[in-house]
Amino acid sequence: MLLDEIREGAAWVAAQADQVRIDHDRLRAYAAALPVAEIGRPDDDPGRHRHGDDETTAAFVLALDAVNFGSGTFPWLRKRPGMSGYWTVATGLEEHVAAHGLSADALAALTTPDCAHIFGQELDGGPAHWLMDRFADALGELGRTVGTDHDGSFLGFVASAGGDAEALVTRLAALPTWADTWDYRGRSVPVFKRAQIAAYDLAVAFGHQGPGALAGLDRLTMFADNLVPHVLHLDGVLRFAPELVARIEAVEDITAGSAAEVEIRCVALHVVELLVGELHAAGHTHVTAGALDGWLWNRGAGPTYKAVPRHRTRTTAY
Repeated sequence: MLLDEIREGAAWVAAQADQVRIDHDRLRAYAAALPVAEIGRPDDDPGRHRHGDDETTAAFVLALDAVNFGSGTFPWLRKRPGMSGYWTVATGLEEHVAAHGLSADALAALTTPDCAHIFGQELDGGPAHWLMDRFADALGELGRTVGTDHDGSFLGFVASAGGDAEALVTRLAALPTWADTWDYRGRSVPVFKRAQIAAYDLAVAFGHQGPGALAGLDRLTMFADNLVPHVLHLDGVLRFAPELVARIEAVEDITAGSAAEVEIRCVALHVVELLVGELHAAGHTHVTAGALDGWLWNRGAGPTYKAVPRHRTRTTAY
């Protein structure tokens, strides 16, 4: 099962890692201090992803998570006033859907200039140009897949998972532009951040009803990106090697699939599993990895975390 493979792979990387280590004493204290009532409260805001009827909502969520990457280029992205890179992208897509709707055929036909217009970027050969190329690839693939395999129905794509979150993750993980498996010391290690968060986002958008009634959401792992590891590092749970810290602070590209980059994501994912285990042992069994990820991700929006560079990797994984 894919989710088991992700957990096992992350634990294996954590045991081998030499550039990213876990401070287990700090981890236990951190778990004890977590505001479990806040983490465990319903954090679902259907309005965040709800757009018109069910078909349009499913289309929007899948399209947004198809382009839910690019954090490595965000320092060079032209952002909307007061918005992060993620919300700049999400808002651009929201406005496009409100004005034009979202069909499989339309996605399949999108070009790089179309994406630059939708997301408000310049095609100048720089990092944002690279990102628009990748966005066109990802949205085009999604449109062609839904058009060919599900008669253009995004709800049909969701229904093909049979109401099971892991089946939906596996379905998305099979698409080439959603690839998120890496070689680490001779072992293939899957992560699949975007495929997992798509299942979570669909459940939120539909209020866990109808197309969003997905069994097994509690089995999803952390959605491994570059922000939650940053939070765990600054909070002292993760210890980065000094040379890695220097590279991150210099905003050097931490190459996708390099040992350091795999360790950052996988060790953080394993830490979240350990934190959830600590909370469950203390009786807080309602806390899931997905909910804890959301709390940590929102924590990362605070000024303390924004003031310090996080790792940047040019990748389509996150």
